[in-house]
Amino acid sequence: MLETSDLEKNKIMGYLHEIPDPEIPVIDIVELGVIRGISVEGNKVEVTITPTYSGCPAMKQMEDDIESTLKKYGYAEIKINTIFNPPWTTDWITDHAKEKLRVYGIVPPEHSTIDKSWLTGKTKSLACPRCKSKNTVLVSQFGSTSCKALYKCLDCLEPFDYLKCI
Repeated sequence: MLETSDLEKNKIMGYLHEIPDPEIPVIDIVELGVIRGISVEGNKVEVTITPTYSGCPAMKQMEDDIESTLKKYGYAEIKINTIFNPPWTTDWITDHAKEKLRVYGIVPPEHSTIDKSWLTGKTKSLACPRCKSKNTVLVSQFGSTSCKALYKCLDCLEPFDYLKCI
C-alpha cells in the first residue's frame, strides 16, 4: 500500500465527493460509504472500495467515475481495489446523506442492528417522506432498484422507496 499524507487524502476525498451515486444521485459515493481507503505516491492513486452488494450494477460506473474524476485533477495512474471484507453495510451511509435521502423522497435505512423485520417477516411501519403519515404499506420487496423496497402511503396515496438495511 502506498503512503498518503492526511492533507493529500482529504484533498482526494473532496474530489470523490463530486461523484454522485449512479442510482441515487442526491448522495455521493463517499457519503454512501463505498470508499474504504485512499493512498497516493506522486501521481499514482489507489482507491479501495467496497460494493454495496455483490453484483451491484452501479459499481462499474462508480469505478469509471473515480478514474475520470481523479484524472481530471491531474492524477496519471489510478488503481481501484475492490474488497468484500468487511462487507458494506447501510450503517456506513453518513447521517447527513440519510437526511438528503429523506428530503429526496427515499426513506433512509435505520442502523442495521435496529431493523430485524427481515427475520420476523413483518413489514416495517415507515413514515411517508411526503406527508409523514405512518399509515403505509409494503407494495413490493423490490423498488426502483433491488436495494430498495417499494411502499405506498395510504393517506396521500404516494408511492415511495425505502433503502433497505443491509
